Amino acid sequence: MAPTLSPTLQHLAEAYGIQTFFYDVGGNKRHVSRATVVALLQAFEVDASTPAAAAKALATANQREWRTVLPPSVVVRLGVAVDIPVCVPESAAGNLQAWLELDDDPALDGNGGQWQLTRREGAEPTRVIDNETIVKLTFSIPAGVPLGWHTIHARGTDGTTARAALVVVPDKLELSASLAARRAWGLMVQIYAGRSRRSWGLGDFTDLAELAWTAGHQRGADFVLTNPVHAAEAVPPLTPSPYLPSARAFLNPIYIRPEAVEEFAYADDAVRDLVRDLAEDAARDNTDPTAMDRDRVWTLKSKALETIFALPRSPARQSEFEAFRQAKGRGLEVFALWCALQEAGEAPNDTELAASSPMVEDLAETHAERVGFYCWLQWIADQQLDAAQRRAIDAGMRIGLMSDLAVGVHPKGADAWALADVLASGVTVGAPPDAFNQQGQDWSQPPWRPDALAAAGYAPYRAMIRAVLRHAGAIRVDHILGLFRLWWIPESLGPRQGAYVTFDHEAMVGILALEAHRAGAIVVGEDLGVAEPWVHGYLTERGMLGSCVLWFEKKDDGVTPRPPEWYRRLAMTTVTTHDLPPSAAYLSGQHVDLRESLGVLSRPVEVEREAAAAEREGVLAMLSSLGLVPRGEPEPPNAQIVLALHRFLLATPSVLLGVSLPDAVGETRAENMPGTDTEYPNWKVPLADGSGLPVLLDDLASNPTFLAVTAAVSGR
Repeated sequence: MAPTLSPTLQHLAEAYGIQTFFYDVGGNKRHVSRATVVALLQAFEVDASTPAAAAKALATANQREWRTVLPPSVVVRLGVAVDIPVCVPESAAGNLQAWLELDDDPALDGNGGQWQLTRREGAEPTRVIDNETIVKLTFSIPAGVPLGWHTIHARGTDGTTARAALVVVPDKLELSASLAARRAWGLMVQIYAGRSRRSWGLGDFTDLAELAWTAGHQRGADFVLTNPVHAAEAVPPLTPSPYLPSARAFLNPIYIRPEAVEEFAYADDAVRDLVRDLAEDAARDNTDPTAMDRDRVWTLKSKALETIFALPRSPARQSEFEAFRQAKGRGLEVFALWCALQEAGEAPNDTELAASSPMVEDLAETHAERVGFYCWLQWIADQQLDAAQRRAIDAGMRIGLMSDLAVGVHPKGADAWALADVLASGVTVGAPPDAFNQQGQDWSQPPWRPDALAAAGYAPYRAMIRAVLRHAGAIRVDHILGLFRLWWIPESLGPRQGAYVTFDHEAMVGILALEAHRAGAIVVGEDLGVAEPWVHGYLTERGMLGSCVLWFEKKDDGVTPRPPEWYRRLAMTTVTTHDLPPSAAYLSGQHVDLRESLGVLSRPVEVEREAAAAEREGVLAMLSSLGLVPRGEPEPPNAQIVLALHRFLLATPSVLLGVSLPDAVGETRAENMPGTDTEYPNWKVPLADGSGLPVLLDDLASNPTFLAVTAAVSGR
C-alpha cells in the first residue's frame, strides 16, 4: 500500500510517536492508512479529521515545550549530568530559581534534602506565544544526584511556579554473583491449574508454596514463574485470562486459601464447619480434568472469606491491617471502592464518575463496610503470597517466585476507571499478523498514553511495578517490546489496521530497572515477536534478560534451528511457552490441527502441516547431531524427545532455564490458543498427564515424568 498521508499529517503523527510505516514479519514495508493515523491521534485528544484541523493541531504541538515551564518529567541514568529547559515569561526570567528535592532519602545528599540547580550562561532563545514573549532558560542537573525519585522545582519573582518529577535510574542491572557463577532453572506454572487435594477447585497461594518447596528442596530448582496474579473482577462472571486483569497493582483473592487465614484457627465450631463444608464442595472439582469454573470457585470461596472477615481480630492483627491500608494509600481505597460498587451493580466508568471526583469520598463512606472487606482481601492475599515467597527461599531457591506482569488491563476494570487519566481511550493494543497468529491479535486492552504518563511523573507505572515485585525475586515482563512501542488498534478496525505508537523507552526501561534494583530482583523480558533490530541489544546493555523459546530460535533462513551455542547468555531459555501446546502435542503437530479447527489459519492447512513436519525434522536432526536422541530409524517416541529437548537447554549459555509444568507431567492440551476467545477453553485447563488424567501437586514428588524432566534440565 502506497503512502496516503499529507506532510502535515505525517509530521503530526511523528509529534505523537505514531509510526506511519512498519516492517511485517516477512520484512516487507507496510504503510499505515490515513484513517488509522487520524483515529490514533484522536486517542491523544488531537483532532486531525480535516486538513485545517490537522494544521491547527500541528501548530499547537510545535508549541508544547514553550507552553510548559518544566518538562513533564525527567528520567536520567545515574552519574549522568543533564540540562533541562525552563520556559517562563520574559518578566520572570531574571531571578528565576530552580532546585531539587531529594524525595526518596534526603539523608543521602547532605544538603538538607535540597540541591540548587545552576543556570547556564549563554544565548536564551525566545518565542512569542499568545502575544507574550517566552524565554527558554537552561538549568543543569549535576551527575551526583543519587538513585531515586526526586522533584524539580522552579520559582520566579513574578509568582511563576512549577514542579516536575526527576527519576535517576541505574545504567545497568547486574547479575548477582551467585547467578553469574552458576545458572538457575525453574518451573513455569499457571497457579490455578496446579491443584492439590486441599485446593478449592483451583490452585492457590498455599499450593504455590508447596510446589516451590517440592521444586526447590527436592529437585534443586531456583525459581517458580507464575502467571500474572493481578486482581480480576470482584464478582462473577470472572474473566478467565490472567493477562486481562482488572487491576495490575492488586492481587486476585481467588488465590487465597481460607483455612490459612490466621483468624480461622481460632474460630468456633460453627464457623469451622461452615468453611469446611464449602471447602469440601469446592474440592470435588480437584480431580475433574475438564475446564475449571472460576465463577463456582469464587462463589464458594467468597462465602468462606466473608465469614472469616467477620471474626474478631487481635489488637496486633487489627493494627497490622490498618497499617497495610495506610501504606497502600488512596490507590487501595479506590480499588476497593470499585469492587464494592461492582458488587452493588454500580460499577463506574470515567464518563459517569471519574475516580478523582469529590463524589468518590461520599461513595466510599456509604460503602465503608464493603470497602473494608475488599481491602482485607488484599491484605490476606498479600500475606499468603509473601508466605509462598518465604517458603521458596527456605527451600533453597536463589530467586524464589518470578512474578509475571501483564501487558495491559481489562477495558471495563478497576484500572480503566482509576487510571483513566493516563490510559488512551478509543483504542486497544495487540499485535500485527505473524507466522503463528496470522490474523493478528487484539488484546482488547487500553494502552498507557505516553504523554499523560510522563505528565503524571510515571507514578502509576511505578506503583504497578513495585506491587508486582513486592513478593518476588524476579519479574517477567510480558511483551517487554511494549515499553518501546505498542501496536495500537482503533476501535471498529481489526488488528491488521493498527499502527505502532512509540514510548520513551529510556524512561520506561529505566524505571523498571530502578524498581528491580531496589527490590534486588531480576528482570526477564518476553521479547518475542516483531521488534526493531536494536531493541534486543539495548535490553542486554541495560542488564535485562530476554526470552528464547526453542521452537522460535531459527537461523537467518527462518527454517534451520539455532545450535545451542548461538543462544543468548542473558536470557531465560525454554522449550515452549504458554501460547503453544505442550511439547508432546507440538511434536505431534497438534498445534496445526487445533488452529485449523478454530479457523485461525491464513495459509492452507496442508502448507502448515508440511512446515510443522519440516520443523520437527530440523529439531530432531539437531538433537541427533548433539547425541541427545539416537540417529536413524525407528524415530524415538515423543516422551524421549521431550527429555532430549530439555537436555538441550543445558547446552545453551543462558543463565536461566525454564521448564513448563505441563511439559514436566506429559500434558498435551494447550493452556491458551492466541486469537481465540470462547472457541477454546483458554486459561481453564487443569494440569493433567498425556492420558488426560488429573495430576495433583501432592503426587509430583513421585511422578515419573516429572522426575525425569526435572532431572534432565538440572543435569542429574
